[in-house]
Amino acid sequence: MRTLTGLFDDYDDASAAVSELERAGVPSSDISVVASNADRRHAEDSDSNAAEGAGTGAGIGALVGGAGGLLTGLGLMAIPGVGPVVAAGWLAATAVGAAGGAVAGGAAGGLIGAMTRSGVSEEDANFYAEGVRRGGTLVTARVEDNLVPEAEAVLKRQGWVDPEERRAAYREQGWTGFDEMSRPYAPEDVEHERSRYRRSAI
Repeated sequence: MRTLTGLFDDYDDASAAVSELERAGVPSSDISVVASNADRRHAEDSDSNAAEGAGTGAGIGALVGGAGGLLTGLGLMAIPGVGPVVAAGWLAATAVGAAGGAVAGGAAGGLIGAMTRSGVSEEDANFYAEGVRRGGTLVTARVEDNLVPEAEAVLKRQGWVDPEERRAAYREQGWTGFDEMSRPYAPEDVEHERSRYRRSAI
């Protein structure tokens, strides 16, 4: 089994990737999502159990099944240096546990630690955390070896960010690594970042 990770600039692309991974045979329980919520796209529902979603691993099916792809049932987290995110799945649950706090607590070290323990290099884990800070959505899947080629193709087909190209772009801007002491991006910062890399409409 391998851990595959894809960063997406657009939440809808990430949602489509999750749906296609499930159709390809990757169980929902082996898929995790961490999405920036700096723009408050995903509002907290006081009448739901959303705040428990990340810790229990619930909500992946709802990610692709709700009207408009809404993240119903996902947990809300505040990650130092990243800001508000919505998250669900095994990686989010591991991150919360590693951070030693509640879902609503900080989990930056827990997120990076959870990724590195699952086989992601520390360099890549820092890059992915920075990508979420800048408004991205992270999709991480534990994939059986025989499904790896198809799962990789799914992530690429749905528009994942090329890690090397994006890391180089970050470094050109002076980025040296994820810093949980950094100021989280404001909504206007996130929109500027997304527009910088937004794919041209065909």
